[in-house]
Amino acid sequence: MIGRAGQPFLLNSPPKTVNMASRGTVKASGNFIANEDAAALYKAMKGLGTDEDTILQLLTARSNAQRQQIKAAYKTLHGKDLIDDLKGELGGKFETLVVALMTPPITYDVTALRNAIKGAGTDEKVLVEILASRTAQQIKDIVAAYREEYDDSLEEDVAGDTSGHFKRLLVILLQASRQQGIQQGTIESDAQALFKAGEEKFGTDEQQFVTILGNRSAEHLRKVFDAYMKLSGYEMEESIKRETSGGLRDLLLAVVKCARSVPAYFAETLYYAMKGAGTDDETLIRVMATRSEVDMLDIRTEFRKLFAGSLHAAIKGDSSGDYRKALLMLCGGDDA
Repeated sequence: MIGRAGQPFLLNSPPKTVNMASRGTVKASGNFIANEDAAALYKAMKGLGTDEDTILQLLTARSNAQRQQIKAAYKTLHGKDLIDDLKGELGGKFETLVVALMTPPITYDVTALRNAIKGAGTDEKVLVEILASRTAQQIKDIVAAYREEYDDSLEEDVAGDTSGHFKRLLVILLQASRQQGIQQGTIESDAQALFKAGEEKFGTDEQQFVTILGNRSAEHLRKVFDAYMKLSGYEMEESIKRETSGGLRDLLLAVVKCARSVPAYFAETLYYAMKGAGTDDETLIRVMATRSEVDMLDIRTEFRKLFAGSLHAAIKGDSSGDYRKALLMLCGGDDA
């Protein structure tokens, strides 16, 4: 019954979503019965010891929507909350990853943003990553869900916790109202304006960067970057690194990278989360969990291109135990 009930929903989704989703490594399971999965998870946690393998194999082989159905079936069958039980049985980074997988994508982003703003200090990295990489529709859904969950305005909370041009660009991104398509008539003038605002003048007119990079479409910006390169002899990223600093610099770079290629942006994010001494597990978990159904196949391809090694090998060398096993299931293959 559940399998059949799931189908019309897929048919009603816009084709674009279905197409996008097919670049993920995690797909909906074909012969899915929520009650059976709920029973298997219950059994894996019952009694002494926990069968972590069953938990990670099962959850990484189901789509997020299916995990929500399992969560509902678990409560109906056992009168208990699946996430609470998982938290009680698991620990450490593996637990954090499993909870991330069990959380609906919009809820996950909303919670991450809330924690980034309301925690001690501001976690700018999270604000930058989510607001620069999500689609306009996702941003609108996030803003609505944030208000619903916390009875607060995400824009006001972000603005209250940040300042200067960094704040202005975040607020622009929260409007989710970039121009559509390529405006042929303004490619040259946008490139000129960016050149005049940075490389050509003493000091930097940050507002020009914020307005143009915050409001133009990705495909328009790619044309502007080409024109800018011809005009100045610099890649857009080089100029931003020289002309700006701090949070604003990180956000502008993320916006430019996402305009060029969202998967390449995430490949780089993953690389730097694992590079050097220590691992930024928060970022590793966030990216692997949120992109596994969206564009993980493309992220793997870009990772290979950019860093001459596979994402699979990088994760393998940088994690251990059940945490590593689950991450590798989400990665879904080795491009060695």
